[in-house]
Parts: sequence; C-alpha cells; structure tokens
Amino acid sequence: MSAAATNIILASTSAIRMQVLRSAGVPFEAVPAGVDETTIKDALLAEGVGPRDVADALAEAKAIKVSRRRQGLVIGADQTLDFQGALFDKADSVDDARARLRQMRGHSHKLHCGMVVARDGVAIWREVVTTTLRMRPFSDDFLEGYLQRNCPAILSSVGCYQLEGEGVQLFDRIEGDYFAILGLSLIPLLDLLRRHEALPL
Repeated sequence: MSAAATNIILASTSAIRMQVLRSAGVPFEAVPAGVDETTIKDALLAEGVGPRDVADALAEAKAIKVSRRRQGLVIGADQTLDFQGALFDKADSVDDARARLRQMRGHSHKLHCGMVVARDGVAIWREVVTTTLRMRPFSDDFLEGYLQRNCPAILSSVGCYQLEGEGVQLFDRIEGDYFAILGLSLIPLLDLLRRHEALPL
C-alpha cells in the first residue's frame, strides 16, 4: 500500500491538533467523532477508572466510531488533567478558571494524552503519553491579568492554559513531550504512520 493510497483521518476538529499535524506536514482529513464524551467519562469514573485510562478510552471511542464509516487510518485522541489523582474537567466560567488556577499554583499536575489509531473499526495501535507540569507560585495580580487577556479562549483547555501562548508563563518546570501537552504526541504517532506506509520512510 502506498502513502498516497492510505488515508489519514483525524477523528476530531480540535484546532490545535489539526495545526500540529499540518505543521508536521501530515496530509489528513478532520472528521468530528460525535461521541458522547461526558457519558463515557462519567461511566468510567463511576467504575473507579483513573484519569490516564479515561484518556485512553475516550481516544479509542473516537477512533473506532469514525473508522467504522471511513476507510484509512483513523487517529483518535483525548487528554485528561490529573491533579493529585482527581480528573479535572474544563472550567465553565472565568470564576471557575480562577479557582482552578489558584488550586493548582505551586503544585504539579499531569496531562495524559491518549492516542488510538483504528482501521475498519478495530484499534490497531494505542499509546498514552504522560507529561508533568509544575505551576509556579504566581501572584494574584498576575493571575487576574492573565485571565483578562486570555479568557474566554482558555476555557476550551482543561488546564485553563495554552502552552503555545501566554500560558507558558504559569509554569516553572515541565517534564515530558511538548506535543503531548498540545494534545497529540507526534513522535510515536509519526512512527506508526510510517510503519503503515501512510507517510514516506
């Protein structure tokens, strides 16, 4: 199978994930997965599933749903924020974001980037990449200015920050894969796509 004959589909219309793939020169089509993430997440949490495995399960649900109706290699991805063992959802308001950032400042949290690639409705590859980020003990004045300059855009991010923007100023230490923080760990994913001849060797 040639690279030209192998479609790459991103089971998401996430602007940052699409930008990551475009910047890496990956030809792809973005297709919304249309899965009920809240229902899946709530069911998993009720069963005692941790944040890491929630990211994996949501990525799989997206990849499989799209790959049942589209041919090619379908990439499903999801990201969860793990703060002291608890899973954080996206903030609903500026007030929620303020409370979230105050809670996390001076502490470390983990981002779990789950990725699953499916073909013909079957998962053929999966990986969860975890990064650890420590927020510096920023001042209340910095926080208020940050919120004024960056809301409402940061409400679309589970951590209330976009590392590719001013959000990087919230941190004093980051350990792990930069691309995973953006929501798509490129190095292992690109390797998988090459091995399946979807990208040139």
